[in-house]
Amino acid sequence: MSNKTSDKKIALVAGALDLPFFTRDALRRAGWDVFVIGLKNFYDPQLAPDMVVRLGGGGRAIRRLRRMGIHKVTFVGALGHPNFSDLRPDLWTLRTLWKIKKHQRGYDSMAVALNAVLEKQGFEILAAQDLAPELTFTDAGVQTRVRPSRSDMAQIERAIEVSHTIGAADIGASVVVDGPVVAVEAAEGTARMLARVIEMRQSRRRSRGVFAKMTKPNQDLRIDIPAIGVDTVNSVAAAHLRGIVVNTRTCFVVDKPAVIRRANELGVFILALDE
Repeated sequence: MSNKTSDKKIALVAGALDLPFFTRDALRRAGWDVFVIGLKNFYDPQLAPDMVVRLGGGGRAIRRLRRMGIHKVTFVGALGHPNFSDLRPDLWTLRTLWKIKKHQRGYDSMAVALNAVLEKQGFEILAAQDLAPELTFTDAGVQTRVRPSRSDMAQIERAIEVSHTIGAADIGASVVVDGPVVAVEAAEGTARMLARVIEMRQSRRRSRGVFAKMTKPNQDLRIDIPAIGVDTVNSVAAAHLRGIVVNTRTCFVVDKPAVIRRANELGVFILALDE
């Protein structure tokens, strides 16, 4: 049993990919007593979570956290398409889904509703990037050796404008601009959007345009946190785009040294903005 005070106990609800590993380790370095809950069929088995639950089995996790005196929760990691059996809701989840459905307009409105339900039940939902800011770009500016050109800056301004527009409508956060808007993110997610762009632009010889993944206006950043990683950099280069634009402090950079190193290798700039 940990001898740390209860205010340093936190549950990390882990989805897919590598972000849960980096977040768990950063929280532990910061002195948190981390209880990891893996979402069945999403989390990486190497994470070795303390507890595994299916998406429809939230009630069991809630009861376990209460018994352990854990009242702080953070969410990280991607979610794909769940198996039907994972969605079979227990009573707690069924009630929660009903409350969420009343507010459903898009992913962010659902996240806000879920947070509100958990808070009413005595849990404090914390933004992982606030607890571990080193997993983001904390300082604004160009993060790579490659720098955006004057023509790139015009593309960047347009990409930010479009990203904010679709974000305000709770559609998505990612956009590709090369003069005209090439693609916007919807339900398929960033990776599949970039895959479409790669297919459309595979015959190009010269890189132009930018990929932007900006925080949505008024987004609740405690769930559904924007993130980029090495795969993002690889896809941007394969799509013959010049660079990546993200926000400081509100976009996770999964394995930041590796992301910067790969961007430098491929000649892709990364620009972090405070706005």
